Amino acid sequence: MAYVNTMTHKGYTIRTIPFYLGDSMKAARTSIFLLTIYVVSMLAAAAPAVAQGSPTPNIDIQCSPSNIEIDVYPGSSRLGSTTCTATNPTNYAEDVQITVQSDGLGYAAPGSLTVPPLGQIDFDITVRGELRAPEGTRNLQVTAVVTNANGVANPTPVPKTVAIMVVLVQFSRLQVEAEEPFTQLRPYVDYTFVFNVHNQGNAMDKFKVEVTENSMVRLEDAGFQVQLPLVSTEIESQSPPQKIRVLVRTPKNQGWTDQYYQLEFQATSDFSCRTENACNSESQQITIYVRGIYLPGFEIIPTLSMLAFAAAVGFRRINDEDDDEESAKRKKQLSAE
Repeated sequence: MAYVNTMTHKGYTIRTIPFYLGDSMKAARTSIFLLTIYVVSMLAAAAPAVAQGSPTPNIDIQCSPSNIEIDVYPGSSRLGSTTCTATNPTNYAEDVQITVQSDGLGYAAPGSLTVPPLGQIDFDITVRGELRAPEGTRNLQVTAVVTNANGVANPTPVPKTVAIMVVLVQFSRLQVEAEEPFTQLRPYVDYTFVFNVHNQGNAMDKFKVEVTENSMVRLEDAGFQVQLPLVSTEIESQSPPQKIRVLVRTPKNQGWTDQYYQLEFQATSDFSCRTENACNSESQQITIYVRGIYLPGFEIIPTLSMLAFAAAVGFRRINDEDDDEESAKRKKQLSAE
């Protein structure tokens, strides 16, 4: 009588080839042989899984954001930060050393971490820029390396490094100076006023230069002629000031009196108008004193003042002489009596 011998192991079914009862010993040996092959093959397949469950010490690190922007204008915090995550893919508790290369920037970061098995830890890195630092980019490198695993020194430490870009943001700042805040001129003469424009931002900037509209209208209505050879100029950051010249011709018909006029010069950062919330401008006002027309050889107001003073002195002398004569007459009358 033939039958099939069936065995089940971990979900697998093993069936032996048909045999007869008289061949029982042979069938038993065959079954044992097949079972041995099956067990060996299962062990071979499970070997890699056992190895994955106990890897060598390792750490992974990721940081976000990967770009840090820092404002360095006066009054800003000059700080930027990123958050990094250290992930432990092993079954060990790992001691991890953290090092930072900041490309000359100041920074704050932990020096070491202890990451639990199959766990992760977040930590922050804060970077500080210098006041008015030039616009540009710096490279920040964060490196993590496992020094100990379950209290045992790591014999094969492998550093893991992540790169972060630090952007020092451009800002605009300017200063305007007048070389002659007050000038006295005669009517119908040409004169050149000079204004110094300083770029105190942290990158090259283009500046629009002008005499303000209100100032220009008032001067032209008074008879002035005003010309500006340049309408814009580019200036390097922190370089010597750019000299801007304003050509002025005073009115031809001034009249008999002196007059004071104001000329307002203004410079505006082109970068601020394009990228910042509002245009960054600075103006400087100067005073132009134009003298009146005087008679040849003497001046009207001083002469009139002297004549008035002389008349007053003369009138007082006449009064004093009259008083003296009246006093002398009274004395004679009294002596005669």
